[in-house]
Amino acid sequence: METLQFKTNIKCSGCIAVVTPVLNKIAGADNWEVDLQSPDKLLVVATDKAGKAEIQQAIEKAGYRAEAVA
Repeated sequence: METLQFKTNIKCSGCIAVVTPVLNKIAGADNWEVDLQSPDKLLVVATDKAGKAEIQQAIEKAGYRAEAVA
């Protein structure tokens, strides 16, 4: 399973509620989390199903920004 990280503009529990269905569908429930305490609002996704581009597009379609961290 690959661990992917993204800098996001997901900044509150309301934002997380919006992206939850999208991320659960792509990565599976309990396979992702957003660190709201981090200045970069880091999204960490553990997946063997989706790549960086697919996750980034899904987040952007939900109305948020996601920038892959190398």
